[in-house]
Amino acid sequence: MEDDGIKGKVDGPETEMGKETESCLNNSEDIEMHINFILEKIDRFTQQVSETLETGKTMFQELSVKFEEHLIEIHTEQMEKWQEEIKELRVRDASNEETSSLLQNTRSHLFQNCHMKP
Repeated sequence: MEDDGIKGKVDGPETEMGKETESCLNNSEDIEMHINFILEKIDRFTQQVSETLETGKTMFQELSVKFEEHLIEIHTEQMEKWQEEIKELRVRDASNEETSSLLQNTRSHLFQNCHMKP
């Protein structure tokens, strides 16, 4: 009977330690599973951010090209308008010079005719 008493005392704590160890292992496995789940979420989120960045870069590059093309188009149109305005001013200036010359010749002719007929 003594053996039973001693054996019961020895088995009791060992069994409890075994249960605690098993419980710790289960907890460790649960924690590892949870950590792996979090790591998977990190990977998915990182991939999502990377894809969003690439999409954003592409979108801004396309937008930048369109902006540049539109700005160049506006500049070209304005330059053409001003060139046309300069052309019209030169035509007007040439016409004014011609008219001024005709008027000067007419004055001169009239002045000479007035002086010749006394």
